[in-house]
Amino acid sequence: MKLLNVLLCKFDFKMTYHKFIVLCVVLLGFGCNSFDKALTAEDIINNAITKHCGTACDNSTIIFSFRDKTYKSIKKEGAYQYERSFSDSLHHIKDVLTNTGFERYVNDTILELPEPLKLKYANAVNSVHYFAQLPYGLNAQAVNKHLLGEAIIKGKHYYEIGVTFNEAGGGTDFEDKFVYWINKADFSLDYLAYSYAVNGGGIRFREAYNKRTVNNITFLDYNNYKPEMLDVALTDLDELFKAGKLKLMSKIETENIEVILNP
Repeated sequence: MKLLNVLLCKFDFKMTYHKFIVLCVVLLGFGCNSFDKALTAEDIINNAITKHCGTACDNSTIIFSFRDKTYKSIKKEGAYQYERSFSDSLHHIKDVLTNTGFERYVNDTILELPEPLKLKYANAVNSVHYFAQLPYGLNAQAVNKHLLGEAIIKGKHYYEIGVTFNEAGGGTDFEDKFVYWINKADFSLDYLAYSYAVNGGGIRFREAYNKRTVNNITFLDYNNYKPEMLDVALTDLDELFKAGKLKLMSKIETENIEVILNP
């Protein structure tokens, strides 16, 4: 009210009604901007990362099992090493992806591979680690984030965040598109959708469940759904999910999780 009085004193009290209304609108806008700053997509994603792992993901060793293979990630001070290991009847195979490239070891000996095969294996390793540690990684420089709107799913309110990737630093799948539904109440990641181009392309919608925290890092399992048609906007998949019009394809479950926080 003090601000209103000061401003009114600077105007002739014979001001027109129209001018008075304009002044009130300006003052209301000033008050709203001062006290109720809207969250940006960047703010929402950063809050989600804090909710799921704080800074623990930045310097950690994570080991888990997924579909009969063992995965291990080592992250420290910006450097990373993502591993995948498994055995067949004759060999033990370990794939290693780092900041500098990809190598496959067979019985501890590096196997020479053509570049297309290196890319295929590297993408497979990176993809599993990427999904297992979401929403960590969504604040990388190559990630573009947009607040698309809000949604209500099963009575809970969500921010709807669209994510794309720059070609530079975005990996070979930089053209993939994602939508994340972040819970407005506590910034937890509950749903996501994505489109991909490899293997003929496709669209998926994932529903998180079995949330559990291991040494300050939250892990999620997912029900993995797909729509009947490919010409569906990612932002419409939550409505199809609520209407029961998505087909359950698989369950994405990580097991035997270990977390060591690196000093």
